[in-house]
Amino acid sequence: MLYPTLLLASLALVSCDVSHLQGQYEEHETTPAPPPKPYVFSYTAGRYPGHTDRQHTEVSDGSGVVKGSFSYVDPRQKVRTVEYVADKEGFHPVLSDEPPEHPADSESVAKAKDRHYQLYAKIAEDHAQHPYPDAQAANAPRESAAVAAARAKHAQLFRVIAEQHARIAAEREALLREEEEKQHLQELGQ
Repeated sequence: MLYPTLLLASLALVSCDVSHLQGQYEEHETTPAPPPKPYVFSYTAGRYPGHTDRQHTEVSDGSGVVKGSFSYVDPRQKVRTVEYVADKEGFHPVLSDEPPEHPADSESVAKAKDRHYQLYAKIAEDHAQHPYPDAQAANAPRESAAVAAARAKHAQLFRVIAEQHARIAAEREALLREEEEKQHLQELGQ
């Protein structure tokens, strides 16, 4: 029931008295700034009916400051909540609690991180030696025989349909001209 309260608070912000500002705008002969457009939204979702595994709520005061939170179920089946503020300084998230590193996995995690950084360094070195356009050409997707056949079939069907549409358009144009001529003759005969 937070939504109706926030909605009423938002409406109160929008309906505040701004008559004292009118003289200020008239004195400076500038276009007044548009009024703030506050909003509130909230949703809850799940993977199937009756199931909830994520939710999101957000409130904006209309002046560029957005506050909100979202929750989700992590792979360990623990609910994680992130509260955030977004303003002109950026996006500032705060996680409810950091997932701990499992002590049994700490050695394997360290090895995996080390391997990741080694591969990253190797890829960065390869990219430095071979600029992106060359790498892109070498890794460009190639058309298989099945895709080429499907593309050719599609092009043939497109040509047939285009010819049929052109024929139908010509027939309709001829019928319209006949109708116009009949109508013109009827008008002359009256």
